[in-house]
Amino acid sequence: MNKSDQSTAERHLSLIQGQRKRIEQGLIDTCKAIVALIDKQLHPSAQSGEELVFYLKMKGDYCRYMAEFAHERDRNRYGDQSLTAYKLAYKHALATLDPIHPTRLGLALNFSVFYHDVKGSPDRACHLAKSAFDDAVSCLPAYSNGSDQHIRDSLTILQLLKDDIILWSGEIQGKEVTPPG
Repeated sequence: MNKSDQSTAERHLSLIQGQRKRIEQGLIDTCKAIVALIDKQLHPSAQSGEELVFYLKMKGDYCRYMAEFAHERDRNRYGDQSLTAYKLAYKHALATLDPIHPTRLGLALNFSVFYHDVKGSPDRACHLAKSAFDDAVSCLPAYSNGSDQHIRDSLTILQLLKDDIILWSGEIQGKEVTPPG
């Protein structure tokens, strides 16, 4: 590579890095605005049960997104905020929602992804996902008080949990596993 090509490549790299930084900052700003909206308006006025679990899960999700693409110095802070929101949501979900409820299952799915992707703990992720999956499957035959849409949503999330359990179990055992589908 001659000096002119190297100079052009360095300029392009600099432009790409600048654009990436602007995009990341825009994502962080958007996530912070959503978390502020949840904290100031949605969470305080939420009814107990599905609504409260949904907003706490949403806060955990947006803090997780920030942790996933934040620089190292901020990653732990956003990860801790996400963990706090997910734990509170999960505690409330266990107390107020059926194991087969799609909001509870969605929370378990996202919380387990948090443990895997942010905390780097496939063991915890797999344990949480398997526990939620087993609890939901055990009550599935008796679940007649839910709407058809709720059941379809729950079955879709159960499949995602199952896929993650297979993937993470293989990871724990040191094997490469490709989930079906």
